[in-house]
Amino acid sequence: MFRKFACLLSFLAVVLVSGCTTTTEGEPQVTRQEQVSELARGIRALGPNVDPEEAERAARIAYEYTGQLAVEYQITDSAIVHNMKVNQGLRPRGLCWHWAEDMETRLKQENFETLELHRAIANASNPFRLEHSTAIVSRRGDTMNEGVVLDPWRYGGELHWAPTLEDTRYNWRPRLEVLEEKRLRRMKRGLERLQG
Repeated sequence: MFRKFACLLSFLAVVLVSGCTTTTEGEPQVTRQEQVSELARGIRALGPNVDPEEAERAARIAYEYTGQLAVEYQITDSAIVHNMKVNQGLRPRGLCWHWAEDMETRLKQENFETLELHRAIANASNPFRLEHSTAIVSRRGDTMNEGVVLDPWRYGGELHWAPTLEDTRYNWRPRLEVLEEKRLRRMKRGLERLQG
């Protein structure tokens, strides 16, 4: 009984502090082609040497693949509720890192010459927020902070995108940097246990 109560309290705390889920109710509806065109413009704006065809292709794939993954992941709920279903074994995939990994993998298949892909993590050291992962597209040679966040998880299978530094909901950091910090913390805790 206590365990169920603790799980319920944990869930409520996550929902209250996650900041990851909001709805888009009340926002004007635009067609998918308008969304793709807007994202393509955002990618082209990364710099004059971004190939317009690559920007259009990346935008189209980002939207199409988000829809495909939403079907494959069996998305029927908000991101937080879907996470619970994945963690309980009721859904195959759909955690934020699944979306990020699959989006990055799919876009890398295009072998873009003027675009580059990055992975980022936010909230890794914040115990009051859910850790969140995403894929980022930038102009080749630029950092992830000069790119555009591609986040299909945030709105439960609806692609959200924004220039990285304008995505103020999250403080994005390079994925490999965050993973290395976690590895070092685990090693330190292991050494402390051995010495303790």
